Amino acid sequence: MDMEYITLRERPGLKEQAAAWFHSKWGLPVEAYLQCMDAYLGGKTEYGWYLCMEGDLIAGGLGVIENDFHDRKDLSPNVCALYVEESFRSRGIAGRLLCMAVEDLRSKGITPVYLVTDHTGFYERYGWEFLCPVRCEEEQATSRMYIHK
Repeated sequence: MDMEYITLRERPGLKEQAAAWFHSKWGLPVEAYLQCMDAYLGGKTEYGWYLCMEGDLIAGGLGVIENDFHDRKDLSPNVCALYVEESFRSRGIAGRLLCMAVEDLRSKGITPVYLVTDHTGFYERYGWEFLCPVRCEEEQATSRMYIHK
């Protein structure tokens, strides 16, 4: 079956399923995802939600939010919640979702874009550059902040 890459605005009926899916991966309350998704679907923000679908299944997804729980409030917006189901990994889904989000935001005049991660070597493949360490809320250790210009 072919993969379909969509924004939540293209298929708003997936909102509940997507919020529950992101919650199951990251543990944040479903309501937090729904609030961000409602702002996007209602046109209050251009910070979107992007999904890779195989039929009715979410194979992968990510969101864009103001701040991904770190101390550098000036570095915004942030890609968040990137996840690809294990059975769908190594197919380029994460990279395609990242490029889709960056291009969508760029088309709306929103650049640069940031993300926080503990990974090294992965995001560089898709044009992201390490920017600086950041301290995430309620954590002592720092994480890596990346930028895509």
